[in-house]
Amino acid sequence: MAEAADRRVGVAVDFSPCSRKALNWAVENVVRKGDHLILVTIRPEGHYESGEMQLWETTGSPLIPLSEFSDPHIMKKYGVTPDVETLEIVNTAARQKEIVVLMKIYWGDAREKLCESVDDIPLDCIILGNRGLGTIKRAIMGSVSNYVVNNATCPVTVVKQHE
Repeated sequence: MAEAADRRVGVAVDFSPCSRKALNWAVENVVRKGDHLILVTIRPEGHYESGEMQLWETTGSPLIPLSEFSDPHIMKKYGVTPDVETLEIVNTAARQKEIVVLMKIYWGDAREKLCESVDDIPLDCIILGNRGLGTIKRAIMGSVSNYVVNNATCPVTVVKQHE
């Protein structure tokens, strides 16, 4: 594990209530002063016209600082719209815990790209929410959290969504 001041804590974020719950949990229980909190967002694969998007489709976006991913005009070029609650959580955490918050966007299958992000960024751990799909839906769609737990090369924490 990296030194305390150099830790990179990843949180899978899709701006849903369960990803906000995982983000909150990470901020309250894992992140500490000096850490890098990295929001990992996965967008579906698509056919992108612009040259930048075609480049990012294979490598993922550059690491985007909080000041930029808080700006809707900048985020439009990535095709991502962070919600107000998520931005509030990370802005407060950055200020109160004295951490660096970054975002990395990948395009493709969430299961594969989350595992790829662990080695690519690299992350010391990754935290993700669990949508609580029923047995049948999970069998048909596959569980992203189950795949990441079984394939990521770092510790994985799954924050369950309780109704």
